[in-house]
Amino acid sequence: MSTDRIVTDDAPRTDNPYSQARRAGDTLYVSGYGPVDPETGDEVEGDIEARTRQVLDNLAAVVDAAGGDGLDDVMKVTVYLADLADYDRLNEAYGAAFSGEPPARVCVEVSRLPGDVDVEMDAVAYLGGE
Repeated sequence: MSTDRIVTDDAPRTDNPYSQARRAGDTLYVSGYGPVDPETGDEVEGDIEARTRQVLDNLAAVVDAAGGDGLDDVMKVTVYLADLADYDRLNEAYGAAFSGEPPARVCVEVSRLPGDVDVEMDAVAYLGGE
């Protein structure tokens, strides 16, 4: 099976040794993203809801770049949260971002994330259509 590396300027890019996403057949594996504005490279300001929306926008941009339909194609998300006290507010923004049935999800509290952000998510998407 061939695989494709997905690259887009619509999501944050770094010099770190990883791909923004890799497509294997109809499955897309999206790297973890924090609440970073892809235009400035800076963490977005605001509350956990605003930062959650930015993370989801970054994931959606990568799925779009792979030929998918943003968050509608996401099947599984892993949420890394620096403080579970933010869990309920994260859920508010997260739930509002998905139309229809939300994807499967795992949420874990972590001691630290790259860039000292407070939330990061990675995803698996299915790009095979209906």
